[in-house]
Amino acid sequence: MKSLAELEAIRDKTLSEINMRTDRQGGIRIVVGMATCGIAAGARPVLGAIIEEVSKRELKDVIVSQTGCIGVCRLEPIVEVYRPGEEKVTYVMMTPQKAVEMVTEHIVNNKPIKKYTIGEADK
Repeated sequence: MKSLAELEAIRDKTLSEINMRTDRQGGIRIVVGMATCGIAAGARPVLGAIIEEVSKRELKDVIVSQTGCIGVCRLEPIVEVYRPGEEKVTYVMMTPQKAVEMVTEHIVNNKPIKKYTIGEADK
């Protein structure tokens, strides 16, 4: 670190990421399966890409969290999206690139990407 401004920027970024992971009512929840099967399949970079994209877009009503095993190990990495009043959407075999696209299309534009969802992507 070279200055107090750099330290403040690091603090602000960290607080933003913590707030993104804090449970709030009424917002959109993105849950990434982070059990050993998910991590081995690449869930950590997927989670990082989602957090980065949500942060970059300053999406305040979105909570990004992680969970253990979702139960379909062969389809990992798995990401679930919960929108209030709508059915859960389960994305499978995710990559960081697909995750960024999912945030853009599903979270921002409210258009789930069917070709990445369970039952479609695993054909």
